[in-house]
Amino acid sequence: MVKVQKNKCRDDLCSQQIKLFIRHLQVEKNYADNTISAYQRDLSKLLTFCRVRGVPEWCDIDAKILNLFVMELRHANTSNRSIRRHLSSIRGFFAFLLRLGVLNENCAKDIASPKLEKTLPKTIDYDELNKMMQPRSNRFDELRNVAIIELIYSCALRVSELVNVNINDVDLKEGFVKVMGKGSKARFVPAGQSAIAAIQRYLSKRPACQISALFVNQKQNRMGVRSIQNIVKQRALEVGITFNVHPHMLRHAAATHFLQSSHDLRSVQEFLGHKSIKSTQVYTHLDFLELSKVYDDCHPRAKK
Repeated sequence: MVKVQKNKCRDDLCSQQIKLFIRHLQVEKNYADNTISAYQRDLSKLLTFCRVRGVPEWCDIDAKILNLFVMELRHANTSNRSIRRHLSSIRGFFAFLLRLGVLNENCAKDIASPKLEKTLPKTIDYDELNKMMQPRSNRFDELRNVAIIELIYSCALRVSELVNVNINDVDLKEGFVKVMGKGSKARFVPAGQSAIAAIQRYLSKRPACQISALFVNQKQNRMGVRSIQNIVKQRALEVGITFNVHPHMLRHAAATHFLQSSHDLRSVQEFLGHKSIKSTQVYTHLDFLELSKVYDDCHPRAKK
């Protein structure tokens, strides 16, 4: 009985240390909610793994145990990308415990992350996208859905950024939108005339309500991520697009088209709100694919 109580106290301490780390990410690091949720899930999964194998405290974990944890993730068909994220969460947590004096070393640093296959983001043709942005009636929900798609594409927004845009964040006169990106970092993004016009049409039909959100549903509540995803998907089907279209695909399209026109990778980085230029460089590959397609179609020496 005493041993069971002792193990329970250790489990509670490990859980409290995870909560302390999560609080550190929220308050001091100002991480995005989705990132914090991912850290919490990853560390909870590690804690469960350790409990099953009788590992009482974080200081009892070594590289061998972490490799077993990675093996279990692989056996569960976890993708390499997810395994890399798990290891990143563990490294960050162990570095935190190291600073607190709970650990003497960060054994997670010795675990090699799996390599990722280079996959290009899926995008959408401009002509198909243009069909999605044509209003077919003057109804509130129709004008709202068109404005949503226009704004995502015009400003290359993440769907999480879009749902947090308030009416006061949009400067219709100057054509700018204030966006809260990852890590709660604000940036000002130019919006095209077409997007501004679509927002103005939508606002003329938007019901008067106290909520500050730009986009609201029929119940006059702020729209959520899932609702936006469903709107984009349904809109694509309605105009005859047969493949699955999601909001991030519109962001990729905006970045690709911007790079093709400007040939300025740093401007695209600023436009997308990427912290690192490495995240933006994937669009240079997309641009190259477009160049290859034009070459094949037009160059007299291309293989037909």
